[in-house]
Amino acid sequence: MAAIKERPGGHHIGSSVDVDVSAFSHSKKTAKPNPASSLKRGTGLGGTVVVPKVTVNTGPESPPNRKSRSPKRNPHSAFAPRANPPNTELRRFYERGDLPIQIDHGGVANRLAWKVEIQKLDFHHYLPIFFDGLREVEQPYAFVAEQAVLDMLEAGSHKVLPVIPQLIIPIKTALNTRQKEVIVKVLKILQALVNCDTQNGGGLIGQALVPYYRQILPVLNIFINNNENLGDGIDYSQRKRMNLGELISETLEQLEIHGGEDAFINIKYLVPTYQSVVIY
Repeated sequence: MAAIKERPGGHHIGSSVDVDVSAFSHSKKTAKPNPASSLKRGTGLGGTVVVPKVTVNTGPESPPNRKSRSPKRNPHSAFAPRANPPNTELRRFYERGDLPIQIDHGGVANRLAWKVEIQKLDFHHYLPIFFDGLREVEQPYAFVAEQAVLDMLEAGSHKVLPVIPQLIIPIKTALNTRQKEVIVKVLKILQALVNCDTQNGGGLIGQALVPYYRQILPVLNIFINNNENLGDGIDYSQRKRMNLGELISETLEQLEIHGGEDAFINIKYLVPTYQSVVIY
């Protein structure tokens, strides 16, 4: 199997794009002169600025040929999905059989059967692996990653706080794919993350995330206005919580509520349209 060299959430990389030498030195690339492109006698404008119009009688007007038009560039490339290669750590460990889980196919919904008690797991090892799998869109990897993270946050909330620095890069990588289903999944996990220790731990996870807002929030600022405009219609799928704009607003509110006194000013710096929901 060939190694995947594509970077998740990245643009063109490698030797496919020529390097602009003039950007790093005084040298400059010049094109080789072509004798056929030189000006010939009788082809110039004679010192005039305005190009003379040449009218050719072609008979009745024909409709413009739409097929010959070049395709327009996407004016909203910031919202376009980025690369998401299938090279996550979760996929590698799952295919190798190194994870203490198996899928329990129940009658109503699937769940994970853990071969070891979750409290006895090494969170520094397993939790970043499952977070790295959040950008997976293929089954069963997508289900395993999301459900494993939720199970670990619920059962071992007291062991999550020291692992926060290791979770930032997987979260940032997943958000940088800019795929709607991946972003929705990560936002729901972020809400569960900041709320998992509010009962016993005093909400320190929300405060621990504040220094990492610069890695997490820029993509949220891009999609914060991505709402469904239904007019006077009813969104019957709102129970699934797939509306990206509303989900981002909910997540920012949870980050501010549990992030302490410095949370709002840091959120406002990266998401200028955000309005505080905390009454001081």
